[in-house]
Amino acid sequence: MDVKKFVEENNLGGFPIGLGGCRAANLHFDSCGYDVVVFDEKSEQEKIIQFDNDLVMIHHASLSETRSNKLLQYDNLQIIRDESWDLQIFLSKIRKKHASLYSDFAKNCLIESMFCCQKTKESLLTSDVFASCWQKCATYYLSDAISSINHQRSSPSHALDSLRRLEKSQINEHLSIVTQTVGIERATPTLLERMLKSTIGFSDLVEKNNHSAIILQKYDFFVKNSMLSDCYFYLGYLNKENFIKVKDSLNKKQDIIHILKVAFDVEADEILLQQQSELVQKSCNDLLEII
Repeated sequence: MDVKKFVEENNLGGFPIGLGGCRAANLHFDSCGYDVVVFDEKSEQEKIIQFDNDLVMIHHASLSETRSNKLLQYDNLQIIRDESWDLQIFLSKIRKKHASLYSDFAKNCLIESMFCCQKTKESLLTSDVFASCWQKCATYYLSDAISSINHQRSSPSHALDSLRRLEKSQINEHLSIVTQTVGIERATPTLLERMLKSTIGFSDLVEKNNHSAIILQKYDFFVKNSMLSDCYFYLGYLNKENFIKVKDSLNKKQDIIHILKVAFDVEADEILLQQQSELVQKSCNDLLEII
């Protein structure tokens, strides 16, 4: 896709613009869309547009951003337009604190993972229906932390493959906890098809931005290439992102558990959930001591 042509034809204003995501990092599958980042200082929801038979997600961003998870997403950004050179200066500052950003993000993920583990335990005590959802989130946060410690940018489509390629180390041995508690061993074509429908439904409910078109495109790629575990991990990661967006209003959204049970492929065994929570929590504590 001609990104400059896309920018010109979609009236994105005179703001600094860059190409991000896996396309910019040369780590993409054929199914991957294009992530266009517009530094217009807006906090609007991402927008998905089809252009020249490709799917483009438009992200709104700020040159005064300070959150490590956001800054790391801009680390490999390819500048498309920057007449004022403000974006060039901004990216230069990110590169200078590259290592500290990864460390900060890793610590934040470990803390979030432990918070989710605690929510799992509390939910089990009160018979809260979202206990298993919290535990899934805890595992995905742990995987993000391990990726960040290894200076790998979070990317749902490529996360599992990147984790597989990590060298053996004291830190990376905790990957076994991720694979043990996330559920990828259950991935089958039939299950993935059910998870896809619910994941799309949950995305439409929370995001309301046609993200489902990208989800379906990536699902088709994974299944066609027999990458069932990667597909399972990808769908679960997306559900984690959307679950966190609504976590503060769960008491008003009790009915979404019906869609999440399938989307997350939740674990029903409460004893196993308790054990998984303790395993992930121990890994988080061990990693925090190391880093």
